[in-house]
Amino acid sequence: MSLPQSQLDEVRKRFGAFLQERGQRRTPERFAVLDALYDTADHIDADTLFLRLKSDGVRVSRATVYNTLDLLIESDLAAKHQWGQSQARYERAWAYWQHDHLICLDCGEILEFCDPRLQEIQESVADVYGFEVARHALTVYGHCRREACPNRNTSGENVATEAAS
Repeated sequence: MSLPQSQLDEVRKRFGAFLQERGQRRTPERFAVLDALYDTADHIDADTLFLRLKSDGVRVSRATVYNTLDLLIESDLAAKHQWGQSQARYERAWAYWQHDHLICLDCGEILEFCDPRLQEIQESVADVYGFEVARHALTVYGHCRREACPNRNTSGENVATEAAS
């Protein structure tokens, strides 16, 4: 799901201001990385983002992609997730609702969910402990029940579950 152009313009404006504040150059390559990330509705790793940019004809180095992703995280315009031993994945973060993740241990599918009760719990716990929450992340690992899960056998059990028995 792409952002409306007005929101993408705001993101680009914020990133430009962030770069200027930091004394960083506002290069077309950095904005190409930003645009590619914000054109991606799911979680993407840096190498896949790099290859996507290259296939789109953008002249960008792998180092520029990684460095720009770091800048986007610093500016709160991107979020980085490291789930288990997998490669870090990134997602857009500005004007993007607070959400949490379910990850299938068999097929690796990532499902996002948002439950307002989690926000209430977070605020309550922060009040009790006199804590100011900057952000939170909740990741739940398990086995999906999708029929199309590639690691699900015909008996309905997940292969990883059977192997652990």
